[in-house]
Formats: sequence, structure tokens, C-alpha cells
Amino acid sequence: MNQNVPEVVLGVIAVSRDCFVLSLSENRRSALVSACGNKGISIYEAKTTVENERDALRAVEEVKAAGCNALIVFLGNFGPETPETLIARRFHGPVMYAAAAEDTGKDLINGRGDAYCGMLNCSYNLGLRKIKAVIPEYPVGTPDDIADMAADFIPVARALLGLAGLKIITFGPRPQDFFACNAPIKGLYDIGVEIEENSELDLLVSFKAHKDDSRIAGTAKDMAEELGGGNQFPDLLPKLAQFEITLRDWAEAHRGARQYTAFANKCWPAFPGQFGFVPCYVNSRLASRGIPVSCEVDIYGALSEYIGACVSGDAVTLLDINNSVPLDLYQADIRGKYQYTLQDVFMGFHCGNTPICKLKKEKNTALKFQLIQNRTLENGGTPDFTRGTLEGDIENGPITFYRLHGGPDGALQAYIAQGEVLPVPTRSFGGIGIFAIPEMGRFYRHVLIAKHYPHHGAVAFGKYGKALYTVFDYLGIPDIAYNRPKGILYCTENPFA
Repeated sequence: MNQNVPEVVLGVIAVSRDCFVLSLSENRRSALVSACGNKGISIYEAKTTVENERDALRAVEEVKAAGCNALIVFLGNFGPETPETLIARRFHGPVMYAAAAEDTGKDLINGRGDAYCGMLNCSYNLGLRKIKAVIPEYPVGTPDDIADMAADFIPVARALLGLAGLKIITFGPRPQDFFACNAPIKGLYDIGVEIEENSELDLLVSFKAHKDDSRIAGTAKDMAEELGGGNQFPDLLPKLAQFEITLRDWAEAHRGARQYTAFANKCWPAFPGQFGFVPCYVNSRLASRGIPVSCEVDIYGALSEYIGACVSGDAVTLLDINNSVPLDLYQADIRGKYQYTLQDVFMGFHCGNTPICKLKKEKNTALKFQLIQNRTLENGGTPDFTRGTLEGDIENGPITFYRLHGGPDGALQAYIAQGEVLPVPTRSFGGIGIFAIPEMGRFYRHVLIAKHYPHHGAVAFGKYGKALYTVFDYLGIPDIAYNRPKGILYCTENPFA
């Protein structure tokens, strides 16, 4: 995507209990590396095989010198319990543990490795030492199996590396009575994320200082090329370009000791009148480049978006879980065509922050104005400073709706729900789509309402629930909710309803 999302450099260290033949683990490691290569997975093979603590130190230094920032510890046989866990402690990056299945029933004397057994004690030792590690759902397999586990681990590692280097920059204050933006900050520190909170005035001062920036013309030209026939307000582009450059420069000047940034910015009600536009299109452009900018100073929305950008390696968005689908629209365009009930579908909407690459390539996809703000701030007249939204129907296809959130009590919680955007016209405004999530009605009531989630949710364009769940679990999130299938009740669900 760009330098705001980490690149994973994966390594593998094999371990071997000294009462087993060393070559058994080494040969299995080589087979794993070969399987990874066949699947297009780049992986550095550490030549130091770990039998004792000194080996562990040497192996960690070897992978660090090779530039590795994520690691597989591979139990080619039973493995030495203390040294193999010290690898994760010394490495200071995401580590996955996996174990070799036995090769053949024709060689179960000298060729038996017992890694199935060793994985249990490895897990126990990690727990004793309170060392975090990723352990796949079934962590024992053939070289091909473990190569698939490596493929699953890479997006998880990318998100964990990103969070370890992330600073969220905000321009507030948060809107009054807008509880999507409630943000108990301790939860960010608990997972290693930094935050810098600024005033809307700080942003305005910086914006004005960029008035004659030499980069404005080039950025405006890039915007015009991106918008194509949807460039309804060419005169507005220089202002939007000036604002984009302002945010980019602020991120560079204020990242401090951190490598990656995301924004959570105020965008109404004072913003349009003072800046001369609404910032939605700029937010969409930065999001498409791996720098999420959440609306309405939604700090946990920005955090969620960034995690999704790392996991998916793609553009993400932040949407309101906004409105129900009218019955007549459902009956005309959905019922009988798709296997969803009326309660399974809803419209996800925001003013215009969804990247253009995730909107349908139609005539109504264009730079427009914020209808709601126009009514309020310009009395519904010819739009001027309420211009700047990117509007259109969201492209159909699989999605994951999710959020990591600081709840009313300050504790972190999360939800994940996989579904799709239906190829059904919305007949509405903004960046909007008709979303379908199995058993959404129950999920809406017994997760979103019962657990006090706000209306903002992050959207990744694809099915990323598996990776997101692994990330949230690694972070120690105690409550990770999902849309339960019919017949599996939520704890708050009335069994007699």
C-alpha cells in the first residue's frame, strides 16, 4: 500500500530437543521453506537450529540480522521447552508457533518427532512466562499445511507490527452528544498505541500556513485525474489539495518516535465555514493510501480502520450502521433473489469518505456536497463551503464489518461480522451501500445494542474475520463478538421470543 503500513519480513527458526536426531528438525524445516516458496511466500531460513538457550540467542540474532520482523518457531520434533519460548521473548516481534506432523507410517522409530506432544508443553511454557504468541487453530501439519498457516500469519503480523508503531493524531474536540466518539484513552496505551490530541484551531493555523504551497497544483491535478468525469467542482480542488498536504505534513512532523499514523478529525459543524469545504474526499484519498482518517474524531474508528488496512493490505472505510432497507425496496430487489431476510439487510452510509476505488464506476459517483450540512449551514441554498464529499454506491462484494472499541466502562471490546454488499441500487446519497449480514437483526440487538456499541463501524473489503479475530485475541481483548448463527443464542437473547 505505502510506507504507512508495515512490510512483513518473515523468518523461521527450527527447534530440536537434544534427545532427538537434529537432522529430523532441520530436514523438516527445509521442507517447510520449500513449501512456502511454492506458494509464493518469502521466508528467511535460519540455519541455527535451537537445542539450548545459547542456540536461541544465536538464532534470534541471525533472524534480526536478516531483517526479519515476524517469526515462525517451528517444532520439527518435540522441541526444548525453555529455549523455544525464550525465542519469542528475545525477538520483540510477532511470533507464531507451529509443529510438524509425522512424515510417514514407514518410519516411526528414528523418524518419529513427537511435535504433537511438544506443542502442548510449548504452550504451557508460554503461559508460565506470560509470553504472547500466535498459535493456529490446529498448529500441527505437513509442510504445505504450515505454509498455509504462514500465509494466514502474515496479515496478522502486519497488523501487530503496525499497532506497535502507531500514533493516532486527532483534531477535536469530539462533538457534543456524539457518543460514537467516546474514547477512553487508556485502552490505546494498553495495546501499545500512542495518541496526540490537538485542537481544530491547530489544524486551521497549519492549513492557512500552506496557502501558497508549491505542491497544491500537482495534488489538485492528481485529484482531477482520479475523479475523471465526477469532478463536479474543479474550482474546489486547490483547497482540498491544500488540506491534504496539510495533513500529510502534520503526520510527518508529528509522528515522533512512531512509524505509522492515522487521523481522527473534527469535520462539523464549525469546520466547513472556517475551512471553506468539507474534508470527506481528502479523507477518502488518504484512506486509499493506507492513512485512515476517521470522521467526527472517532478515535477507535481510526484504530479499527488502521487494523483493517494492515490485515487486508487494501483500502478500508468507516461507515454508519445507518438505516433500515425500506420494505418496498426489499421486496422489489432483494426478496427471492438473495438468501437474506429484511432484518439481515441495512444501509451503511457516510457523507463521502469511502475511497473511490471502492465505489461503483457510475455517473452518480462524483465529488458532491454534504446535503445535511447544506441544509443546516447554508439553508439548503446553492452549495459553497459544504462541498467536498465523494458520493456513490459502494461496490458489491464480500465485506467484513468490525470494530475495536473502548466501551462505556473503558474496557476494550470488539465485534466482527462477515457479509456482503449487495448489487442493489441504494437510491440515496453519500457513500452508501446495501449491506447483508446473516442474522444481522439478532446481532444488532444482542451485540451492537446490548454491548453499547456506537453506530460507526469499520469496513474491510473481503472476508477477513479469521485474521481480525486472531489480532484481537493476541491483543487480549476479552470480549470478541460475532454474528451468531440461528440456533446459537446470545447470553442476552430471550429463548422464548
